[in-house]
Amino acid sequence: MTVDRRGFLTGTAAGVAALAGAGATAHAENGPATGKFPLPDTDRLRVLVTGDAGTGARPQWQVADAMREQHAREPFSLALGLGDNVYEQGPWADDDAQFAAKFEDPNHDLDFPWLMVQGNHDNSSILPGDGGWLLRGDHEVAYHGRSARWFMPSRYYSVRIPQERPVVEFFVLDLNPIAAYLPPLFQPYWAADGQFMTEQAAWLDRAIAESPAKWKIACTHHPYINNGPHGNAGEYEGLSVEPINGRFVKDFFEAHVVGRCQFLLSGHDHSLQVLEPNLASKGTRQIISGAAAKSVHGEPSPGGKHTVNGALYENYTDLGFMVLELAPTSADLGVYTVDLSNGQSANAFQRRMG
Repeated sequence: MTVDRRGFLTGTAAGVAALAGAGATAHAENGPATGKFPLPDTDRLRVLVTGDAGTGARPQWQVADAMREQHAREPFSLALGLGDNVYEQGPWADDDAQFAAKFEDPNHDLDFPWLMVQGNHDNSSILPGDGGWLLRGDHEVAYHGRSARWFMPSRYYSVRIPQERPVVEFFVLDLNPIAAYLPPLFQPYWAADGQFMTEQAAWLDRAIAESPAKWKIACTHHPYINNGPHGNAGEYEGLSVEPINGRFVKDFFEAHVVGRCQFLLSGHDHSLQVLEPNLASKGTRQIISGAAAKSVHGEPSPGGKHTVNGALYENYTDLGFMVLELAPTSADLGVYTVDLSNGQSANAFQRRMG
């Protein structure tokens, strides 16, 4: 994140007036575009988990180089891109050159589907990352038809792998309307109780209930619990100001996600965290992989220390990515950090998660 919520608690009248109008509807049933890398058809998957990558700068390339080394040794089946795909303000069109500079070029030779999530920087309006121009994110949906790698058929969607007797179903969510710095105050379509969020919630409830997959994994940009600078949903940046403290994000997670999915994968915080389930999460484990191009450089959480939630692993200094290996009876997670001084990667954490 670039914008400081503490210094930008509410949208000014001018800022609110600049927000975009109602946007396109979103559904999960759209199929992949012609010419895309095919989704894997296997019940054993090696999933690259990365987030907050889209700078186009040297650190992103160094992390991608480490991913390529991993892929050469043991190929990935697919990737999850957990938002903030095009820094700092998102794309201006579906043929924006930023898609090449900040996604295609850094990820060359990582030739498999990338299931992409919308982030706040992908929907910027006045300030980078304010989340105030939600229509901007529709360019990323349209880019699905232009790229072999980029998989985003809709703002929210799900993918079963394999299609028949799936071992996993990924539920890719878009919570930007209820997590924006500039809330869509005059746009009922995007409101917390508006059409977009209501339809997304109903779709998600139905999709999870009907899913036959062993592993059910929600993928978002904004986390539910988080020991980094952004803090927990409902307390983002240590704020009490609604709705920019993420109160509606918290409500959405608790009503529709936790207790229903084994894992919640998020970015947003530029850190690497493997958090323990708590009473509120009802057994759902929060994992944060948002350090593919930027780090918080050890900045503490709003409470002043990284001890808000129990954690198996936390890193607020290094860049890196994660690898989730899924099989019908097991889920194994590895965290890999990248030394920017020499480009070398190291396995910092390895654990069976289920």
